[in-house]
Amino acid sequence: MKYKMLVLDMDDTLLTDDHTISNENKEMLALAKEKGVYIILASGRPTPAMVNYARELGLDNSYMISYNGAVITDLKEDKVIFEQMLTKEQIHELYDYSVKSKTDIITYLDGKVVSETDSKYIDIELNITGLEHNKVTSFKETVQTAAVKCILLEEPSYLVEVEKDLKRAMPHLSVSMSKPFFLEVAQHGIDKAASIKIIAQKLGILQSEIIAVGNAGNDLTMIEYAGLGVWVANVTPELKDKADVIVASNNDHGVAEVIKRFILN
Repeated sequence: MKYKMLVLDMDDTLLTDDHTISNENKEMLALAKEKGVYIILASGRPTPAMVNYARELGLDNSYMISYNGAVITDLKEDKVIFEQMLTKEQIHELYDYSVKSKTDIITYLDGKVVSETDSKYIDIELNITGLEHNKVTSFKETVQTAAVKCILLEEPSYLVEVEKDLKRAMPHLSVSMSKPFFLEVAQHGIDKAASIKIIAQKLGILQSEIIAVGNAGNDLTMIEYAGLGVWVANVTPELKDKADVIVASNNDHGVAEVIKRFILN
């Protein structure tokens, strides 16, 4: 099979634990590009927290999926070609749920992370994205417009139970875990697979010609959708049997292994 598109989750997949791209991964990605393979970054990250990585990899003629599929950016034209928001009312509903469930909640407005609270998990998101924290006295009064997504944050074993409850309480929204302490919420029907379909149709690429690589619950739809779904070895344990292949971890250049095995051979 000749694969024409390689879709990569970023944190804990393409990126090492210190949020860098290893030289091994860079070298193999360059070779995949030479063969004409489209490299698509697909992350829960906000768009501004992805752009520098796309530039580092020279993906100027490609597309990028951010906010877990809620936004698609055409990097060549430097414009958003798809965007699906949560409404203000949905965000307020999620805020009320977060109070009831005793979780922290954040959203993104004007390029900043908005919350009423501080927590070590919010600090992790600020560190990952490099975005400024707008800590406000009233979340609802501040959020008066639509926004691309919210994240509920809490200790992992508790958040697993919150995820189950939230899916029951709000089946009209898209809910998935991106890290054990990040429960991501987007508009119904929004996920990485849905956005990959949009890009593939634009490029005339078949589902069977796509490889997707990830590690967590928010990657599951694209892993199941792609012609070849791949987990890195540090995958969330309960998801291990959901992919076609498991490769080396994010710290051991798993993406490079995928390219060597399935694109260059």
